[in-house]
Amino acid sequence: MMDPTATLTPPVGPRDHAQGSADAPVTLVEYGDYECPFCGEAYGIVKQLQADEGSRLRFVFRNFPLTQSHPFAEKAAEAAEAAGAQGKFWEMHDMLYEHQDALEPQDLIAYATELGLDVERFTRDLDAGTYAERVREDFMSGVRSGVNGTPTFFINGRRLDAGFDLETLETAVNAAAGSRRGA
Repeated sequence: MMDPTATLTPPVGPRDHAQGSADAPVTLVEYGDYECPFCGEAYGIVKQLQADEGSRLRFVFRNFPLTQSHPFAEKAAEAAEAAGAQGKFWEMHDMLYEHQDALEPQDLIAYATELGLDVERFTRDLDAGTYAERVREDFMSGVRSGVNGTPTFFINGRRLDAGFDLETLETAVNAAAGSRRGA
């Protein structure tokens, strides 16, 4: 279920977008693409997992836009990062997954408006590609970590080589929490 040879590179650090305590016994990292239908499916599953696991789980999201298949994924990732610069990464992350069928530039600006962002700054950041390098860094860290599709999950730094249904993720989280307690 866990691939001992596929490790998260770099490990989770201060530059990452994380929900939950750094002291949580389990850290779940997702490499995702906002336009990927499988990531859209995983979005709801991760939300449920977070609700079920509470303080035992820290969730980290890294961008892995598959631009060959998903033409709007990269700008959507940049939009999430631009929103993050204004303290609203997770709100934009959720908005993008909840509206996967509408990720064109005018949609992104509408979401920024709805979230109360400084829309002029947001638009300027998107137009200038201000966060394109950050998205590329996430993507390249995924490549170094053995990611070749989305969504790809890592639990406590090890790639999960199994499905991403709720039961599989819960089993993996429980196993990781148990092994950490015994460590």
